Amino acid sequence: MEFATPLIPARLIRRYKRFLADVQLEDGREVTAHCANPGSMMGLAQPGTKIWLEPNDDPKKKLKFGWRLVDHENGHFTGVDTSIPNKAMKAALLAQEVPGLPPYNLVRSEVKYGENSRIDFLLSGDGPDTYVEVKSVTLSRKAGLAEFPDSVTARGAKHLAELSQMVASGHNAVMFYLVQRTDCEVMTLAADLDPTYAAAFAAARAAGVTAQAQGCKISPLAITLDAPIPLQT
Repeated sequence: MEFATPLIPARLIRRYKRFLADVQLEDGREVTAHCANPGSMMGLAQPGTKIWLEPNDDPKKKLKFGWRLVDHENGHFTGVDTSIPNKAMKAALLAQEVPGLPPYNLVRSEVKYGENSRIDFLLSGDGPDTYVEVKSVTLSRKAGLAEFPDSVTARGAKHLAELSQMVASGHNAVMFYLVQRTDCEVMTLAADLDPTYAAAFAAARAAGVTAQAQGCKISPLAITLDAPIPLQT
């Protein structure tokens, strides 16, 4: 997925109210950017961090910049916009470039299921439907190791239970972790941060939900799916 508008570099001043960030542009101006990430962003929001913003001239948008990337200034990037994984995933699904999924020829997104929920992607083919839930992974507390979640997520545990229900109904279900970091080769669960989610994950796997992780290629130009990443649980 290519960014619609070329990104510009900035320095983070502070992130607050979850969805707002004050930043300093290269010309010295200080502006407020939209931060499309409801998580804790642990390790990614320190003042002074180099970041990349996507400008916009949409008159309907109050904020004229969106925070898209953290630049670790060592050749690696982290994507912080949690809406991007679904966009990148949809493009890859339509091109049938995601390994490990059952055969399908129809991709639908945001289909109602479970208890007032919407599945990220519903894949249909000759066999049972496949329900795919996508999570953005940005936490890394140990070099090379990505972790999910970065804070307590009751919603994430609910999704795992609903995927289990789909398996019980005769469908396939996949918990898909998209690692939005270029500096991680392995992924695991942050059970110390959310033991309830870890327990829900174990129960879902026991119920027949499959799980897989995949990396991303990230630059200020685009974010696309990369190779699968081992998932250690």
